Amino acid sequence: MAEACPPRFLLASADPALLAAIEPALVAAGARVEVVLSAQSTLAAITSRPPDVLLVDAVLTGMPLGQFLAAVRAQAAARAQAAAHLPILLIAGAVDEESADLLQHGAVDDLILRQAEPAYWQLRLDMALRNRRLILELEGLRDTSLRVAQLDRLTGVYNRETLLAMLFRETDRVQRLSSPLSLVLFDIDDFGHWNSRLGAEACDELLRQTAGRTGSLLRSYDLLGRSGKDEFLVALPSCANANAMIFAERLRTEVFATPFQVAGESIRLTACFGIAASQGRSPVIVLREAERALEWAKAEGPETIQYFSSGPREASPPGTLLSSTSSGDDLLSW
Repeated sequence: MAEACPPRFLLASADPALLAAIEPALVAAGARVEVVLSAQSTLAAITSRPPDVLLVDAVLTGMPLGQFLAAVRAQAAARAQAAAHLPILLIAGAVDEESADLLQHGAVDDLILRQAEPAYWQLRLDMALRNRRLILELEGLRDTSLRVAQLDRLTGVYNRETLLAMLFRETDRVQRLSSPLSLVLFDIDDFGHWNSRLGAEACDELLRQTAGRTGSLLRSYDLLGRSGKDEFLVALPSCANANAMIFAERLRTEVFATPFQVAGESIRLTACFGIAASQGRSPVIVLREAERALEWAKAEGPETIQYFSSGPREASPPGTLLSSTSSGDDLLSW
């Protein structure tokens, strides 16, 4: 097993005696130490490669101490998650009003006197590293929890609430760039029939496979969510009406034409599709239009694709039911 990378300490001090005094504690911590001599060189070092712990001499030259610490926090916050939690240990000759104020207001994480014994130094450095690890672990758990809360538990695609929130952000982009955005809403035909015939567990697997097949057709910036029990919504940025119709046809042929293998059966599903264009309007309005187009499609029969239009609507015949006659499968169909 590979050994863990030793922690990296950045010591901001122009005093050689300080490094000599704390060197035993740094060695005991197994740390790699880089020494910088001024406030400006410290900021440059943090920008290029943030350390695990920053040790700051209270008499560091080049910038007022409070201004320097604020700049360090700002640079760390602008970088990756790990850098944002950079522990700062202030080294002072005495606990004066300024250093106590910096500690109280969170400008530094700890205050250590220059004359402290090596054992005390080691204790404080170990504590700084341990606290940093705990913070990063908690941040990781929080991020994981947030990601899980955004997803549909069954299929792993976005849930309706998350997808709607993302659509508001996409609509802002549409308004700024005057670019198209289309929604494709589709619903599996007569899913209640399959639930009665195959059972809930098999139908859950059908939904998972549907989500997986649909996801395989998407671009990296397209959005897919489960908007209802057997209903899915696809958001297609930079996709105009004609291309959205082509995509819906791909869903009809590439997702649903191939039989699903579930519970030892070969299942032939069909779906209806409703399409609406954003035109920079509220996602709530556009989603309602996609729902209306889906209602029209369902009224006309399985595998129908309908595009929402506020003008006179011509009836379009349902698509030809697509099935594989050469697969050798004994298909179950509705």
